[in-house]
Amino acid sequence: MLTITQEEPVLSSRGERSYDDPCGIARALDRVGERWALLLIRELIFGPKRFTDLRRGLPGASQNVLTQRLRELERDGIVERVRLGPPAGSRAYRLTDLGRGLEPVLLALAAWGSDLPIRSGGELSVDALMFALRATYQPRTPPSRPITYEVSLDPELFRITLDGDQIDVARGAATEPDTVITTSPDLLRDLVYAGRPLEPELKRGEIMITGNRQAAKRLFTSFRRPPRPS
Repeated sequence: MLTITQEEPVLSSRGERSYDDPCGIARALDRVGERWALLLIRELIFGPKRFTDLRRGLPGASQNVLTQRLRELERDGIVERVRLGPPAGSRAYRLTDLGRGLEPVLLALAAWGSDLPIRSGGELSVDALMFALRATYQPRTPPSRPITYEVSLDPELFRITLDGDQIDVARGAATEPDTVITTSPDLLRDLVYAGRPLEPELKRGEIMITGNRQAAKRLFTSFRRPPRPS
């Protein structure tokens, strides 16, 4: 008779599950391999956030789970608590230098995942959308000079610079942008990744473009689109 036994998980010295493997991948996953941990780090790439902002960016995670993940990431030196300057003055979380070291890892993972079909109709946070732009930038013809955009996604404000085959995305206003785009995150996502026509949305007032309109059209067509589900 065949007997199937289930192995007990290996516990670390702190009483937590561990791969008990000296490989660097295993040691990293012991720190950031729990559900929601890497997505929390993604939400903090563009700067500090309050707990309420993190919950808004990750609506599928419960408050208790996010609290637990943040506690673990803080204990492991990946995030830290700070106090925001005026006018907010509230407590927030930000990445430490150790946590920011995960940025190229997340970019590589996002680029790899962008070639997989989308099978979820869930929400995409503003920070996730901006991070996706960084990971999927692939212009047909790189611009011959840097082009700077200010993108207003009420209430969020980002600046995007296309410079040849490089892209830079940061939270905040742009200095003397070539183009200012004001729209919603959902429409921006559809214009970039679903090929939604721009002109009807301009006529309906769903998007406003100030400055170089051709530069705006270049932005919307400079990214790899996900494959359609089979």
